[in-house]
Amino acid sequence: MYSSMADAFVEAENNKNIRVILIYGNGDSFCAGNDLKDFHDIDYFSSTEEQSSVYFMSCLMKSKKPIIAAVHGYAIGIGTTLLLQCDLLYAAEDAKFQFPFTNLGLVPEFGSTFNLPELVGKFRAAELLFFGDFFTAEEAHEMGMVNKVFPKNELIDKAITIAEQLAERPPIALRSTKELMKKYHKGILEKLMPEEGAEFVRRQVSSEAQEAFAAFLKVESRISRNYNN
Repeated sequence: MYSSMADAFVEAENNKNIRVILIYGNGDSFCAGNDLKDFHDIDYFSSTEEQSSVYFMSCLMKSKKPIIAAVHGYAIGIGTTLLLQCDLLYAAEDAKFQFPFTNLGLVPEFGSTFNLPELVGKFRAAELLFFGDFFTAEEAHEMGMVNKVFPKNELIDKAITIAEQLAERPPIALRSTKELMKKYHKGILEKLMPEEGAEFVRRQVSSEAQEAFAAFLKVESRISRNYNN
């Protein structure tokens, strides 16, 4: 999935007929985050799968064309951190966001320790990152993380309409505006993201994180057995 999405970003960047990129999810949720069974594997971060997630996020961050995200259901972990790299964000009324990293013995990833405080302020960001609680679409809108909130059954149509309207704007002017908006942040993120990634790996193999993963998987297994029974 990561590789396919990264390839789609590269294709969109190289296609002159594409002016705007729209990301949305199928099914019940936008993105539930990585499978914690992967994180429980101490060799995961040397895997091709992990490398593909880094490649995907790199393509997302480097995209010169405007990126719109439309979120419904859950957006957890990387499902939320990727949104901070987008340019416009719209959410359904049922959307719920979460940065679960500290609860799992990890640290936030992919520039979110800079992007989130820059977006919502230091104190709100600290609360969201430290406690790792869910927050709603309306709360995200109030703190400036979401542009607008729509009824779930209208979200995709509204997002497509907005994307079409944006695509009618002069494309070079749009790309230049985006580049100027991100120019100051680019150098910070290029330095910060490897530091976040290195600390994430150190935390992932720590006893603290491994215990958190094991506890989560034990609860998940118990819920699954009860459901099957």
